[in-house]
Parts: sequence; C-alpha cells; structure tokens
Amino acid sequence: MDDLTLDGKVAIITGSSRGIGEGLAVEFARRGAKVVITYTSESSSAKADKVLSCIVGYQYGRSAIKVQADLRTLEGPSQIVAATLKAFPDDGIDILVNNAGCEVQKRLSEVTAEDLQYVYDLNVRGTMLMTQAVLPHLRRPGRIINIASVAARAGLSGYSLYASSKAAMEGFTRCWAAELGADGHTVNCVNPGPVDTDMIYQINPDIVEAQKKSTPVEQRLATVDDIAQICAFLAEERSRWVTGQTISASGGWTMY
Repeated sequence: MDDLTLDGKVAIITGSSRGIGEGLAVEFARRGAKVVITYTSESSSAKADKVLSCIVGYQYGRSAIKVQADLRTLEGPSQIVAATLKAFPDDGIDILVNNAGCEVQKRLSEVTAEDLQYVYDLNVRGTMLMTQAVLPHLRRPGRIINIASVAARAGLSGYSLYASSKAAMEGFTRCWAAELGADGHTVNCVNPGPVDTDMIYQINPDIVEAQKKSTPVEQRLATVDDIAQICAFLAEERSRWVTGQTISASGGWTMY
C-alpha cells in the first residue's frame, strides 16, 4: 500500500494515551510503524489500553506496546527505551516524538518556584533526557520531532512558564539538527495552534471562539488528525531534506 510510509519503523511517542499524542500513535501505526505508547499516571492506563487496542486489535493489526514512566524522573526515559528494545530487539529506534508536556497558567506575580520546576522538569528537562536516552539506539536516518506550541512565539498573558518551555524546545530543535545531521538524522519542531482536544475546553469559551474566528483556514479549531498528518510526513523518508525547522500547525493562526 502506498500509505505504508512508516512500514517497519519503531516510533516512540511520549504522552500518547490521549489528545495529540493518541492521534500520532494511531496515524503512525496506520502507516505501518511499530508504536510505543507512553503515559505517566495510573489514571491514564485505561486510556493507553484503548489506544493500544485500536492499534493492535480490530483496526490496524500493528505491533505496539504501552509503557508507564515518569519523564520528570531521571529513570523515566531509560525505562521507556529499555521497554522498547525489549519489545523490538532487532529493530532499534527510528522515530522519537517528544509530545509529553504540561502547563501552568499564572500571571508572573503568581508563579512559584514549584510551578517552574513542575513545567520545566517535563517540558524541558524531560525532552532533553528522553532524546539523550534514545540517541545511542537511533537508526540512520532517524527522525526526532518536538511538539511545542504557537505559544512559544505568541506572547500570551499568563503563559510565561509554558511559552518559555516550548521556546526551549524550538532551541533544542535547531541545535540538535546541527549536531545530528552528519549521522543522517533530522530534527524538527511542530507548533500546534488551538486543537480540539479535552484541554481546549478548560479555556474560557470566549477565548476559544475568538481563536477560531482569527484562524484563516475555515475559522475552526485544528483536529488531532490535522497535526498527525504533518508529523507523519516529518517522520518519513520524503522529509529527508527538512531539518531544524519549526512548523506552525495552526491553520494560519500564526505565520512564521
């Protein structure tokens, strides 16, 4: 089939029990990848099982595993890599999507040191340590995709922790692309705009409506599949000459 563009590839997608990560896991599997679904809390186990069933069961029949690990810890990334290599011992790792993330929405005067640690331990340190853990096992031509946010450049009030952590991921992307290109690896960043997931409904409805109206393409929220299609392209061979780039996946809500 022409759409099996990731056939046989091993893909780790962090934070993939729901939302954008879930959509990426399903789309990568649809394209033939062996997928590693990661999640943090026990409360997400059932959601991870649902994604796993969708991939290996009635829908696609692909290989997939789920791994519970906390990327805020030093051990979490190595646990994910070890489980991946155990499940797919002859394959190495081809694709890493650093999707797991969190946010704290507070004005500058309200931000605490604990808030800073909470966001940066996952969004920044977790991304760095996860990539370091994968790197020795990344097969040429490897693909690293960082999921950041349009907030990294938008200057949104109350989002200084989240936005700065996502801006760090953009910085990682450019530096790692420069470092890893000689090994045939590419590193890119995708900045989703407002996406129709559970998280969007935690935001003031008036703000969401304003975001929709200011989105040039169809004046709507993105679907998870809108983001998944972009990431799937970046993961496949045809994207080989794209690296170090940040792509605004926002329907034109932001334009770089």
